[in-house]
Amino acid sequence: MARSFNIVVVNPKSSFRSIADLIAAAKADPGKLSYGTFGTGTSAHLAGELFKSMVKVDLTAVPYKGAAPAITDLIGGQIQVMFTTVASAASLIEGGQLRSLAVTSADRSPAFPQLPTVAEAGVPGYAAESWYGLFAPAKTPADIIGRLNKSAAMAVNSDAFRRLGMNEGLVLIAHPPEELDRYLRGEEARWRRVIEDAGIKIE
Repeated sequence: MARSFNIVVVNPKSSFRSIADLIAAAKADPGKLSYGTFGTGTSAHLAGELFKSMVKVDLTAVPYKGAAPAITDLIGGQIQVMFTTVASAASLIEGGQLRSLAVTSADRSPAFPQLPTVAEAGVPGYAAESWYGLFAPAKTPADIIGRLNKSAAMAVNSDAFRRLGMNEGLVLIAHPPEELDRYLRGEEARWRRVIEDAGIKIE
């Protein structure tokens, strides 16, 4: 039904004005820079680990109990960067308390058209998105699945849903069931590799 993304943000007093600046600093001082997450295994954590693995840099992940305390420390200078949600960062970016560098989605966001994607900004192939889909029991008849899919597509394409999606930084999708199945299998395999390579374990 929808995909969402994170925004790469830094302290506005930081010297980082682009993803290229962040990469250069991380390579110059391996392990010195840290990024905040709102918990182990969250989208922010995995987005950071994917970035590390693709760029070949050493950033230290600092877990917090939610986005708010992590952003507080980012503003305070205790950490240097975050891959955080639109909902948690949009008002702070607008108010000048955070500087945005890029979005983690595969394509630019209609809500932030001025921001490049991480891929555009120097990490080709990078994409870290959360997603929302509808599921039914495996033995649900195909005609029922088709009716449910058609109804969901009508809802997703409604003006009310699109306004909601824009406010939450969602990219709305109304694809057939086969597309969700293909996407899910690809995402499972991709993130399994990231998690295993990073040695991430949920306590």
